[in-house]
Amino acid sequence: MTLVVDDVRLAHAPDRRVSVVCDDGLIVAIEPAGTVPDAAADVERVDGHGALALPGLVDAHAHVDKTLYSGPWVPNPGVGTVAERIAHERRERERFGLPSEQYVSALVERMIANGTTRIRTHTDVDPGVGLRGIETVARVAERYRDLVTIEQVAFPQGGLISNPGTLELLERAVALGVPTIGGIDPAIVDRAPTVQLDALFDLAARTGCGIDIHLHEDGSLGAWEFEEIAVRTIAYDMAGRVVISHAFGIAHPPTQQRLIERLAEAGVALATAAVYDVPMPPLLALDAAGVTLACGSDGIRDLWGPFGNGDMLQRAMHVAYRNSVRTDRGLELALRAATSGGAQVLGVQHYGLDVGCVADLVLVDARNAAEAVASVPPRRVVVSRGRVVAVDGALVVDV
Repeated sequence: MTLVVDDVRLAHAPDRRVSVVCDDGLIVAIEPAGTVPDAAADVERVDGHGALALPGLVDAHAHVDKTLYSGPWVPNPGVGTVAERIAHERRERERFGLPSEQYVSALVERMIANGTTRIRTHTDVDPGVGLRGIETVARVAERYRDLVTIEQVAFPQGGLISNPGTLELLERAVALGVPTIGGIDPAIVDRAPTVQLDALFDLAARTGCGIDIHLHEDGSLGAWEFEEIAVRTIAYDMAGRVVISHAFGIAHPPTQQRLIERLAEAGVALATAAVYDVPMPPLLALDAAGVTLACGSDGIRDLWGPFGNGDMLQRAMHVAYRNSVRTDRGLELALRAATSGGAQVLGVQHYGLDVGCVADLVLVDARNAAEAVASVPPRRVVVSRGRVVAVDGALVVDV
């Protein structure tokens, strides 16, 4: 089936109206609007009415295995520190049936309807849950594979070194096909920063997987850990395969510019969720240095907090707002974090709105990319792999 998306304006060329021709899941032509005839009976047409076409949105940091989306409202007890939230979740997750295939599926459907076509999700792996979360998310990923690509990170939320048996579970997850492993706060959670980092990089070197590590640690401690990660990335020749998520330590003023330069040198990317009042990676400084920044939803309606809706255009707005950017250029950089930045972190090939790219498009009513970020308009049409999958915020395909 050929899909022609008529009369749209591309985010990188908003002053020109075009028709985007999709076939076999790819963009095969971009022609002036109104010039593509119906060549055969199996051509589907969508009238964009001059809408702005964005590339498929990328959620580069989610935790869909934890979600209670579509389930009961669960009051949050107000626990404060990361360690307290981890302990609370460990006590309560079985009571609420987590991980739940039903909740994960409901959330993934909402993310697709919001225009997300690729997700990287950090799935808990520990002796208590084993690989049950990995298996649950894998089943959901298979069910929705024609609508969205879901990549898992085997994530040791409760600690890697301090939680015996977790490292072995990460290795089993990789053997099952999980392409990326995670870590978390090597000093505060594990009390063994160099041991955790050595274990992660050694496993990655032996198996060929990537690394995406949560770093909530800030100040001089976080800055030191940035240096340690950069050193190992270079030593293990892993440029382009290492991500620091949350990355609070980058906001340490005395070392910020030096750390940014080290990230650029090592080829380490950052991912942010722009949540609450936590330290933010500096959007403009990272762009100037050539450091890739991605963003994601983080937790969505889970035992950590009640917020989140899986809307990556709204998340781009938060990235811009938290960075205090007001110019069109700044807003466009925030959108990049939710599109091409995320695609780069996930290693996606053929991403974007050009001939030869995968046909993932999101139509919105906005005059340009900056306005789309600032106003967060509804998603009129979502196209995934050259197929219309959602209209006006609702799925239009059977799964």
